[in-house]
Amino acid sequence: MKEERTVPKQPLAEQLHDSSTSLLRRYCLKTLGSTSLLRLVAYETAMLLFANIPGSAGYLLRKVFYGKLFAQAGRGVILGRGITLRHPGKMRFGSRVAIDDYVMLDASGTGEEGLTIGDDVIISRNCVIQGKTGPVSIGRRADIGCNVVLSSVSGLKVGEAVLIAGNCYLGGGRYFLDRIDQPVMDQGGFTRGPLSIGDGTWLGAGVIVLDGVSIGKGCVVGAGSVVTRDLPDYSIAVGLPAKVVQVRKGVPSV
Repeated sequence: MKEERTVPKQPLAEQLHDSSTSLLRRYCLKTLGSTSLLRLVAYETAMLLFANIPGSAGYLLRKVFYGKLFAQAGRGVILGRGITLRHPGKMRFGSRVAIDDYVMLDASGTGEEGLTIGDDVIISRNCVIQGKTGPVSIGRRADIGCNVVLSSVSGLKVGEAVLIAGNCYLGGGRYFLDRIDQPVMDQGGFTRGPLSIGDGTWLGAGVIVLDGVSIGKGCVVGAGSVVTRDLPDYSIAVGLPAKVVQVRKGVPSV
């Protein structure tokens, strides 16, 4: 069993309602991670004027005005409508990244490593990509389906050319359960380490991968499976919990 590590994290309710600071300061820190008035004006202007403009005009305007909010944005980035950005100054995009409507990108807990998305990545509608208390890295040519949640507690890495079908959930934290005199949410959380998905892997629809799991390269995980343990390279795994049922051998050359 992997070593467990306590995750230091201030509850969201305390962050939002901390009376020791002003409402504006709380908003700036939660949204931008900065109290810079210039950054606030740039962010608010971009969100107010361009977030929901339809068609090609919307794509062009968001590319120009959102791009100034990011640490890095490559060529040909496509940004859909209604995208939510938290701490965009920690986000780095490669070239030809396409992000569909109503995606949430949250880099607030990613630290210095931030949230990195490689070249030619596609992120479909309604996804949540969130660095709670760890960085997020998505490799080039990854294709992420609708309604996927990537939640990094101790680091989350998606390799190159990874295919993630709709409604998958990767990561998230774990709560201590030792006390019965307190709600679970008040007992604090822990992690079993980073989560990683190897290059060329395919996760079927509705797959759940728990915090601390490492899936090797070229794996296939069947729809609806729950991955609780590491999977070696080229495994085919199914079930709850997921078990290896076959190993991909490849096709002999002619």
